[in-house]
Amino acid sequence: MTRLLSIIFLLISFTLTAHADAPRVSLLTCGVGGEIYELEGHTGLRIQHPVYGDFTVNWGVFDFNSPGFVYRFVKGETDYMAAATYTSAFLDAYRRQGRTVREQVLRLDSLQAERLTAMVMENVRPENRVYRYNYVLDNCATRPLAMIEAAIGDTITLGAKSLEGRDGSTFRNVMRHFHVNYPWYQFGIDTALGSGIDRPITQRETGFAPVVLADMMAGATLPSGEQLVLSDSYVVGSADAPSPAAGPTPFMLTPMAVGWVVFAIALWLSILQICGRDKGARWFDTVYFIVCGLEGLLLTFLIFVSVHEATSPNWLYLWLNPLCFIGAIAPRLKSGKRLEIWYQSVNFALLTALTAIFLAKVQSPNPAFTPLIMTSALRAVTNIYALCNPKSRISASTRA
Repeated sequence: MTRLLSIIFLLISFTLTAHADAPRVSLLTCGVGGEIYELEGHTGLRIQHPVYGDFTVNWGVFDFNSPGFVYRFVKGETDYMAAATYTSAFLDAYRRQGRTVREQVLRLDSLQAERLTAMVMENVRPENRVYRYNYVLDNCATRPLAMIEAAIGDTITLGAKSLEGRDGSTFRNVMRHFHVNYPWYQFGIDTALGSGIDRPITQRETGFAPVVLADMMAGATLPSGEQLVLSDSYVVGSADAPSPAAGPTPFMLTPMAVGWVVFAIALWLSILQICGRDKGARWFDTVYFIVCGLEGLLLTFLIFVSVHEATSPNWLYLWLNPLCFIGAIAPRLKSGKRLEIWYQSVNFALLTALTAIFLAKVQSPNPAFTPLIMTSALRAVTNIYALCNPKSRISASTRA
């Protein structure tokens, strides 16, 4: 029935276009914004239709106030919607945010444009508009590209795009390019997302980022060899307009700086511990390994409960896992010496394995992981030495 209605719609539309202008289709690309979900830009599909008017459809709508949104989002039940709005309202929204909007008019014949219109109209119907959003594989940029190719009936050859000298060979590296001034956001991504986003990707796959897709569309060609884009201009702002995104984060406020401060504290307390003054070291272990354990609980949820494709496998689980709570509790137990030696021995072995995985480039670590992993290894070695070395000044009587 749906197919029959689509055919009827196309026949009516084709008849109408005999007496009216053919629809004009454009790809709208919104520049980067200041919020973390705006750092790669946004994409909309503009259709100027002789019957339906001038409207824009985008596939990036979500309802933050819906029941259980945060839990469902973390779990991977990321349900986004396709929505249509008047183009004037769409442009005004980005104009108020100080973000640019780039318009690329596409070379589609009347039949292709009508077919695309029919597909879009069907997609925004209430029963069809919700889809399972995927950050890199199925998002606001990949959806309109797929629609355009379906309307053409063939694959578009996209142009090349360089990330200004930065490595764009994996999804994670493309993210790092856009998150360079948001180090804590990237730190969170590098913690939560596993090795799935470190696989080599094609040039086309870098187009998951809307602003990258726009640059590739500029050099795209149709199967006939003709240029896909008829005209390329800014309808809001200009190419040299200042970005509302944040500037560079001062180094002392970055995860790397915090990581080295944590390591320096651990190093100083470890030296004191070897000299027989272990009270500060035990307090440090309590706090540090509790934090690691809490991170381990989060990773447990993301790896074993979440349906996010990119959260598993995550080799950071060798470092951040619920066993870390043993490192926090064992030093507080009068009879916890053997348990602590066992845990720290296992912990050091797992950290060694994780380092080998990083060196093999199975998963790319955040730079700030280096001092933090070194902290875990240092505390493991120091505790094992202090508890096993008979010449150590630490005795069982000092443990509370």
